[in-house]
Amino acid sequence: MTIFGVPTQALFGQLLIGLINGAFYALLSLGLSVIFGLLNIINFTHGAQYMMGAFAAYFLLNWAGLGYWWALLVAPVAVAITGIALERTTLKRLYQLDHLYGLLLTFGFALIIQGLFRHQYGSSGLPYAMPAELAGGRNLGFMFLPNYRAWVIVFSLAVCLTTWYVIERTRLGSYLRAATENPSLVQAFGINVPRMITLTYGFGVGLAALAGVLAAPIYQVNPLMGADLIIVVFAVVVIGGLGSIMGSIVTGFGLGVVEGFTKVFYPEASNTVIFVIMAVVLLLRPAGLFGRAS
Repeated sequence: MTIFGVPTQALFGQLLIGLINGAFYALLSLGLSVIFGLLNIINFTHGAQYMMGAFAAYFLLNWAGLGYWWALLVAPVAVAITGIALERTTLKRLYQLDHLYGLLLTFGFALIIQGLFRHQYGSSGLPYAMPAELAGGRNLGFMFLPNYRAWVIVFSLAVCLTTWYVIERTRLGSYLRAATENPSLVQAFGINVPRMITLTYGFGVGLAALAGVLAAPIYQVNPLMGADLIIVVFAVVVIGGLGSIMGSIVTGFGLGVVEGFTKVFYPEASNTVIFVIMAVVLLLRPAGLFGRAS
């Protein structure tokens, strides 16, 4: 059976790949949007922190004997702590300056982190086995659905929607939004704004690390795994709207699917379609699809 001249199995296979990529785009762009929307920092270290999450899972397995499920809990927290240390020692000095200073600083840290890991572990991938509980897959008739990939899609979507709900629909989220707009007023109500900002940055970094743990069994653990991905993720954030939580989620999954279908119908454009869409969106709606003009 074919659809538009393309075999059904190939079409749904690319749809699955698109959803997988979209899950990582959404998680990473969500972390970027949380950090930029609440702290006004363009965090170019995000790709390196994604890679650190994968390496943290690898270290936990090989050094401490902790498997995948423990890594989902421990690795994001461990990487988030390094992010908190980075924010407390350097980034907090740049909040009153132009966004460019934060971008340059985080870009420099990204190069340093990737360089250190590449020097120690080379550029070849290190294998990381998926959990035995999620091995195998299901034959749906029109395609074969690997259990682990289905888990990644569902779990990523759940994390993204939970984050959106907390920030947009809870009292904690209202405190966070208020702290970015009028920190002096929020501080007058007895809320420790600097601590809130630090924990928010740590949470955004933890989302990147969580994506790294999820990616490790699929893409292997590589010091450069975040270097190319972060460029695409920044394009996703720009298309969705800088600082828009829901924009990051919808755009991340949507562009992953668009990229997957492009590989079926026009493979030559699959590596550039997201950037073409970004250019069109910036021309027609500079604030992004879900962003608000300042």
